[in-house]
Amino acid sequence: MQVAVISDIHGNLPALEAVIAHVDAWSPDVVVVGGDIINRGPRSGDCLDLLIGRSGTQGWHLLRGNHEEFVLDCGTPDQSLSGPAYQVKQFAHFALSQVSPHLETLRTLPDVFEKPAPDGALLRIVHASMRSNRDGIYPMSIDADIRRQIAPAPAVFITGHTHRPLIRWVDNTLVVNIGSVGASFDGDRRAGYGRFTWQSDHWAAEIIRVEYDFQRIEDDYVQSGFLENGGPLAQLMLVELRKACGLIHRWASQYEAAVLSNRMTLEESVRLVLGEGDIQPFTGPPGWVI
Repeated sequence: MQVAVISDIHGNLPALEAVIAHVDAWSPDVVVVGGDIINRGPRSGDCLDLLIGRSGTQGWHLLRGNHEEFVLDCGTPDQSLSGPAYQVKQFAHFALSQVSPHLETLRTLPDVFEKPAPDGALLRIVHASMRSNRDGIYPMSIDADIRRQIAPAPAVFITGHTHRPLIRWVDNTLVVNIGSVGASFDGDRRAGYGRFTWQSDHWAAEIIRVEYDFQRIEDDYVQSGFLENGGPLAQLMLVELRKACGLIHRWASQYEAAVLSNRMTLEESVRLVLGEGDIQPFTGPPGWVI
């Protein structure tokens, strides 16, 4: 039995297509998409269309991630459509406009997929943890925390969300974070996904890295209108791709409160982050030049 698990595509169509081609080449028995298909990238609608198609024609299983919930929340009547509160979510409103034909599908996506091996050894897949789809398992997470995040402990626990891959034993559970298809945060720009194989009496796990067309995703930022219409944070998301490192949390911890209280503009705050020494080498067209 072979199971492929992909997650955290984030609207990166070239990365998704490269991973699908790689998965198709070894033809697993089961394919599961662990959430965050959409948002933070330029082609959310195309990625969702492609995976809904795979679900319908090949039985791929789609789960809900926190970004599906985030985008759905942007469509509720109480959401602000102007001012700082809107601007910090403008990228998600861009995604919402792309995926609007599939909102009901997004609302009904499940949170968990489970597959028992022939001897009953359970393989479980969620977006982040059993506690929340925002409760990530990181390389630096300690065993005591992970025990609570995976309870009740299966034979194999598979997660994504953090965009940082790991394979690790916690007691008798093989814990695997498969990383990200569309936005790796471990310094390696390649797409990542998980391959799981039942081998007579145990599950074996491998994280696969796949090259994809980096120039094409940069072009997509312009051609889709994401850089123009996704708000200033779209600039940071492009640099995240180049650097293969998360930057939105850095921005939020330093500047989000000031932006929401009108003490600085969102554009000013993003330019400050992009001007930091470790980030500046990754800036430039088609985004802002610092």
